[in-house]
Amino acid sequence: MGRKPKIAVILDENTSSGGDGYEISKNYFSAISRAGAIGFGIPYQHDVIGQVVEEFDGFLSVGGRIHFPTEWYVEGDQSQYPASERLAVEMALMEGFLSRDKPVLGICNGMQMLGCLNGCRMVSDVHSSWPGALNHDQTDTFHPVHIPSGTRMSEILNAETFDVNTFHREAIVDISGSVVVTARGPDGVVEAIEVRSQSFAMGLQWHPERLDTADHPGARIFDAFVKAAS
Repeated sequence: MGRKPKIAVILDENTSSGGDGYEISKNYFSAISRAGAIGFGIPYQHDVIGQVVEEFDGFLSVGGRIHFPTEWYVEGDQSQYPASERLAVEMALMEGFLSRDKPVLGICNGMQMLGCLNGCRMVSDVHSSWPGALNHDQTDTFHPVHIPSGTRMSEILNAETFDVNTFHREAIVDISGSVVVTARGPDGVVEAIEVRSQSFAMGLQWHPERLDTADHPGARIFDAFVKAAS
């Protein structure tokens, strides 16, 4: 057997209960493993950034709820989440992988960071900010997304419409010229993006690690991510 790609996975933390511990769903690592790679959790330590960017083959930015810079939001809006040591380390990691054109996959919080680092802007509460928006911040709720043709993501997912889970309050609303929208919900909310200049830099608002890898089109992103990192 050949060498398996190594994927750097930024750890999340218990921001809702003090922020004194790391926490992350095991599903991320299971999805990476099923796709043929090995996932490694990365702590919030600045002295590891250079080595991680140099030695790892891809970067996974997982879901979470942390305080983003105010300039990432539309005028008059700002984050409603607590500050986290995760922000600075994760930004440096994502920018490092992007600068080397190494694969980056952003999920939920990670998609928002990927978009805003490439000129997009977001809102802190899409349900109240976007006319007619669904309540996207729900547990055990699904809604359809539409995948336009002609994008790399449409080739990967090989489906025009399917249902996805939804756990996000924030959302990207202003799209820069550096980013392509690759999925929208029935209310028009942006559900997936890719960065034009990168070989593989994609973000999803849904959580593909919670979907059936064998049967659900929205989970195929892990196979493509690991293939790009190989």
